[in-house]
Amino acid sequence: MSYRAMRILPSFPGLVGVCGLLAGCGDPLPLPSLTSDPEVTRQVETAPPGADPNSCWGKHVVPAIYETVTEQIMLQPAEVLADGSVIQPAIYKTEVHQAVVRERKETWFETPCSNDLTVEFVETLQRALKVRGFYYGAPSGEIDGRTRTAIRKYQKPQGLDSGILSLAAARKLGLIAVENPDA
Repeated sequence: MSYRAMRILPSFPGLVGVCGLLAGCGDPLPLPSLTSDPEVTRQVETAPPGADPNSCWGKHVVPAIYETVTEQIMLQPAEVLADGSVIQPAIYKTEVHQAVVRERKETWFETPCSNDLTVEFVETLQRALKVRGFYYGAPSGEIDGRTRTAIRKYQKPQGLDSGILSLAAARKLGLIAVENPDA
């Protein structure tokens, strides 16, 4: 064994040991969510034009869908004799382009403000969704993935496919008083 190899080999176990110690010191890397529910954001600092500045809003965005369309366009028709024999076949050109299948859609909706989403309110929300068969488990008082999934399942038949609780859904569940127009 050469002198150089003998100098490298003793330091190799030390290097492995240092790497092992350093690997154990850091926080583990965050894992992406494995649920099918996308990340939900609340847009409190922005609102649709003309909205009351003291109100809170959520926004649900459905992305546009595009597809690639391939078409064969005839440049020159085939030359065919009276007996049906083809003298020259038709000449075609292939064109490929993008087509919009569904336009992008933004839906703004009023939501309960974050200071209204107390532990007691969220537990009551979870119980109301559980009674209707949308929430499973014990009420936790936290708006977690299970709660957002239940909110989405409850609101979807009403036309809002979002995990953010709308004010209309909260009123329909009996969680927020309905405004009396005569008062």
